[in-house]
Parts: sequence; C-alpha cells; structure tokens
Amino acid sequence: MSKISFNIRHLRDLKNLSQERLADELGITRARLGAYEEGRNEPPIEILIKLSEYFHVAVDALIKSDLRKTDSESLMKIGNNRLLFPILVDKDNNNQVEVVTVKASAGYLNGYADPEYMEELPVMKLPFEFSGKHRSFPIKGDSMPPIQTGDFVVGKYVESLEEVVDGKTYILLSKEEGIVYKRVFKGSHNLVELHSDNKSYDPYSIKAQDILEIWEFVCSLKTSDKKEEEINMESMMKLLLSMKVEIERIKKD
Repeated sequence: MSKISFNIRHLRDLKNLSQERLADELGITRARLGAYEEGRNEPPIEILIKLSEYFHVAVDALIKSDLRKTDSESLMKIGNNRLLFPILVDKDNNNQVEVVTVKASAGYLNGYADPEYMEELPVMKLPFEFSGKHRSFPIKGDSMPPIQTGDFVVGKYVESLEEVVDGKTYILLSKEEGIVYKRVFKGSHNLVELHSDNKSYDPYSIKAQDILEIWEFVCSLKTSDKKEEEINMESMMKLLLSMKVEIERIKKD
C-alpha cells in the first residue's frame, strides 16, 4: 500500500469527512475515492492537485510522507501548499526537534522542502516545554559572538517576514546565501538588512522574496570546543540538560 492511500484517509478523518462528502469535493465517485484509500488505484495528478489544494498539503508530501506521524494542528495550519511542516512528536507525545547536521546543511537549500530529506535528519528533545515548529542548525564563522563555528542554534519557525521584529536574531534560508544567522532589520524597497554582532563584518541586504525560511532564535548549543567525533546526539542532549539546570537557576535567582 502506498503512503498516498493512508494519507487520504488520515486527512479525511482529521476533518471528519465522510467518503461521500470528500468525493463530492473532488468531483469523483465514492467508489473511486474508496479505491484510492484502499490502495487499489493511484490517484492521477489532477486529483493529487485537488487534494493538495483542499487540505493545504504539498503534493510532494502527500506522496512521500506518512502524515499519520505528524501533529494534526500543525498540519492543518499550513498555507499556500508550499511544503509540509509537521511538528514531530515521539510516542509519548513530546515535541521533537530536527537537527540539521553540518553534513546535512550542505544539501539543506535543495532538501528543505523534501520530506524524504527531512526524515533522514536526527531528532532531539529540548529540556523545556515549547510550542511551534523548532529546528536546530549548525553555525559557521565568527560573525555572531559568542556563537562560533561548530555551535548549533535552535530556532522557532516564523510564518512570514511581517512577524519579524527588527533587531532580533534569526536563522534565515535564502536562495543566494543558504543558511545564515544574523540580526535582522526590515529595510525599504523590499530589502532585508542583515547585521553581524561582530563589527568586523559590514551589514548587507538581501531581497525579501529570496527568503525561503525564517527561524527565530531560541537557544544555542556550545559544541565548538569539542572534537568533531565527540559531537553526537548524546553530547548535544547533555548540553541541553545542563542548559535546563542554568534556566532553573535563573528562575530561582
């Protein structure tokens, strides 16, 4: 059975639709929809497009991802069919964070919208409660001290540039720059200014329409003082747990 058959049934159940109702929405018979859900037939491209538009889920995600593993709330908030952006949860319903490793970051610009690429990324849990979609990215360079090459920053997904607050730090994915971590200011003429905290680097601007993703800075993981072979999910979890201790100490103070 293909993933699309499971996905159609799952999406229909999320909206509490009968087969007859969804078939009417798609302009097909109930028997034909049943054949898709049972895996006896594969929907043609025109039906995939109708499903994509109706449920606001990318065609690529309908075909490649098992949507039953995603959080239903995040799934239904996706707009414009750009890509699937599920909030991952473990068996205990705890939110998980994808880790874009140094190796994986080289292909992130091409893979950020590919469910198969995302499924290959390791995941971790943060030692504090959070809401929204989060992801961890590796840092290169010394433009944003004290963060430097080898460290990781965790960001929360921001839906649009309108939500960006001038002067705050964000991880951006753009067509020309790839992944960058900068202090962001919304400029004029549809430009976005990127500033480094290290004043040795001059500010520069990129076109707003070239920005593919925006992630608001949440926390950083200091791994730059470790050898490459020491940087793994276990060591990162230890860092996160120690960070929780620091957070609790701050609360008490």
